[in-house]
Amino acid sequence: MTRYTFSNSGLLAATLCFATVSAGQDITSMERQRALTYLISSRSGVEQAITGLSEAQWNFKPAPERWSIAEVLEHITVTEELVTTGVRMRLEKGPAPQADRDTKKIDTIVLDKVVDRSTKIQAPPQLAPTLRWTPSVTLEHFLAGRERTIEWLNADTNLRGHLADHPVLGPLDGYEWILAIAGHSDRHTKQILEVKADPNFPK
Repeated sequence: MTRYTFSNSGLLAATLCFATVSAGQDITSMERQRALTYLISSRSGVEQAITGLSEAQWNFKPAPERWSIAEVLEHITVTEELVTTGVRMRLEKGPAPQADRDTKKIDTIVLDKVVDRSTKIQAPPQLAPTLRWTPSVTLEHFLAGRERTIEWLNADTNLRGHLADHPVLGPLDGYEWILAIAGHSDRHTKQILEVKADPNFPK
């Protein structure tokens, strides 16, 4: 029985990278550090939740209409890839926020709402899993995508400058989209843990 074990590589590199980047013009160093910490901790949460799974555990479904852990990880991965490519490009051309926009309030809404699994959200077809990769390859894609998100956070000095619509939360700026990425992986880590807690989950 094959089991997969993964390491939490990249944590030190990401932290050192942060140390060499000055705060952006429109977010504080504290905001940047908060997002970086969340990106790293939520990445660790995913890795810890999937470490040591057997093939049967990867593919177990609690019910026919529910996702397996392999499918959940794929959804996390393709969603982040979409945000760091397509959404980021939309942000570059998006409208500027109004001067009185309450970013602290919206940041808090993003942090609270994205992880809340009491409200179920149907994934659009382009983000639905198709088992296009093996679990180990999916993880490689996830980790690479998270590094791109961290690079975006560290390099972009105008994260508050433009808005792009989120399908549930409405217009978000770049910083809020990055918080949403971290929260999205946290949300679905909870889903992975729910699958593992199912009484029929393979031993």
